[in-house]
Amino acid sequence: MFTKDSEKKYINILKEELLLATGCTEPISIAYCAAILKDVLGEQPEKIVAKVSGNILKNVKSVVVPNTGGLKGLLAAISAGIVAGCADAGLQVIASVPVEKYPEIKAYMQDTDFSIECPEDAKMLDIFLYGYSGNNSAAVRIANSHSNVIYIEKNGEAIKNLPLIDSPEDNLTDKTVLNVKDIVEFANNVDLAEVSALLDNQAKCNTAIAEEGLSGDWGAGIGKLIFSNNEKSVKNTAKAYAAAASDARMSGCEMPVVIVSGSGNQGITASMPVVQYALSLGVTKEKLYRALLVSNLVTIHQKTGIGRLSAYCGAVSAGCGAGAGIAYLHDAGYEGIAGTINNAVAILSGMICDGAKPSCAAKIASAVEAGILGYEMYLNNHSFSAGDGIVGADVEKTIENVGVLARNGMRTTDRTILEIMTRQ
Repeated sequence: MFTKDSEKKYINILKEELLLATGCTEPISIAYCAAILKDVLGEQPEKIVAKVSGNILKNVKSVVVPNTGGLKGLLAAISAGIVAGCADAGLQVIASVPVEKYPEIKAYMQDTDFSIECPEDAKMLDIFLYGYSGNNSAAVRIANSHSNVIYIEKNGEAIKNLPLIDSPEDNLTDKTVLNVKDIVEFANNVDLAEVSALLDNQAKCNTAIAEEGLSGDWGAGIGKLIFSNNEKSVKNTAKAYAAAASDARMSGCEMPVVIVSGSGNQGITASMPVVQYALSLGVTKEKLYRALLVSNLVTIHQKTGIGRLSAYCGAVSAGCGAGAGIAYLHDAGYEGIAGTINNAVAILSGMICDGAKPSCAAKIASAVEAGILGYEMYLNNHSFSAGDGIVGADVEKTIENVGVLARNGMRTTDRTILEIMTRQ
């Protein structure tokens, strides 16, 4: 039974996950860690040792760090945080860097003594920065989620020392309360005053960066390509807006995005198709918000079993979430939403994550297509059955199977992807 306590947890989950971030969240998390390091040290470090997980390296390598003048990669993210970061701003740490600081960031990146390590025992999301200046030293560690600071040290003395646990949900609301049936009930009945500000911000911010991606010259221009080569149906508009927002974001656009499960691309994918379908259908803002609740929570539910970083592309989960949200807009109910998720997972469950980069926009377009196709299949009484690949006996078993595939089955894949990327 869905209780008031469950409802409170669902609201807390949304507040924890629908956060505003400027730039790809992995380099931004690094910049956030670096800004804290500088504040603790009390000055800019002369030497920095960075111990980061392979998944952090993978997701930092090819994206432009915003507000740096076009710099890419791990050293750019650290340098931006050190030179111009505001630690109190969290994942907006380098959102307000003046242009005058760009040369200073580049100079710091070029002149500072950096050492980069990738420990084998690191968590999937793990950033440990050590800074040295004269006789002073400091260290800061973020682990499991992008703003989860678990360790701070100054001159060998621990200022903060939280236990390092295995769960990516470290210090967050327990997400085992999530299931598709209760997600639909929550979306149907929650007082929107509790969540409307979050959802309104998501729709506005993510639409704004999508429109920038469509009008500007960003990344691989996937969103613009979808529009130029196809009719402007609602399906193509949904794909184009999601892809265009990623086009801009992966190429260093300074506009903020409301993220989901620690990812701006997932926040974009979970929201933009639902917004575009809502506009096409002419539904009320209330109906849009309730559909966004379904999309966001279905995405979060899937990602809980997978983890925040994985060899399994997060856009797939968000595409399934978008399909579920679109089904909700069409009054599909629990059965239709569950069928949409099952179908979408079966269509695109093998797409890998080979790091954050411009091609993410194309993957997002594919994920949105899968989500929409999953709903259209259900609508026409053509659904995949239990035992078809990883499709389970019900939608919860299917989601569980995705988690097992991503966590266990793709560990070797993850290592191989990193080996390939670091050879290039």
